[in-house]
Amino acid sequence: MNDKPWALILGGSSGLGLATAKKLGSKGFNLIIIHRDRKSDLPQIASDFKEITSNGVECVAFNIDATNSKKQEDLILKISEAVKGSKISVLVHSIAKGNLKPMNSADALELNNQDFQLTINAMALSLHDWVKLLVKKELFAEDTRIIAFTSEGNRKAWQNYAAVSAAKVTLEAITRSIALEYASKGIKANCIQAGITDTKSMRMIPNSDLIVKEALKRNPNNRLTKPEDVANAAYLLTTEEAKWITGTILKVDGGESLR
Repeated sequence: MNDKPWALILGGSSGLGLATAKKLGSKGFNLIIIHRDRKSDLPQIASDFKEITSNGVECVAFNIDATNSKKQEDLILKISEAVKGSKISVLVHSIAKGNLKPMNSADALELNNQDFQLTINAMALSLHDWVKLLVKKELFAEDTRIIAFTSEGNRKAWQNYAAVSAAKVTLEAITRSIALEYASKGIKANCIQAGITDTKSMRMIPNSDLIVKEALKRNPNNRLTKPEDVANAAYLLTTEEAKWITGTILKVDGGESLR
């Protein structure tokens, strides 16, 4: 029987989520990865997941929308079957699904109320939903670490980023409250604030090249944050030594936010 600990990653097929999955797999975690991707992307994703199993761990993947409330109950059953009586020790929230539109524009579609709702639901409220479901089904270990990814857009206004910015602020508030209200369940919850990272999600932001140039100017280490930098910090938060860290935001940006 495989007695390695289990980590559940929501949004683990690319970017920070995939990098964290690879890191945790290399450190002996079995992985359950929920992602939503197009058929054309699946061969590469399958290759990445196969790389994880080369560490002698299990990697169970579901190409299903984790934010769909109608599918969450079914996913919980599948997860329960996958862990075979074991518990989930780590939950990583890395869902990137939102609208990148301007609030005010004469020549482009503008953000509307529904855009904000979709973005906040996917990138923030879904964390609350998953924690509640997993607690209800008693699938969390006695010592569980929850990790979510935020950005400097939590306090800075970037063009076209308003909906995602609102989601990040909401995500941070939810994470703090999870740390407080689920402490009696052995849950520790933190956000990692990554520096500007060259990921598929980042490249979808209009004029992302300008954000990259500015980040390089500000970063005292003269480079962008790498997904692996963030994954390393995520792993650190799963260790015994990090057991007393909860309800906070950990900056992993090489000093980029210092100026």
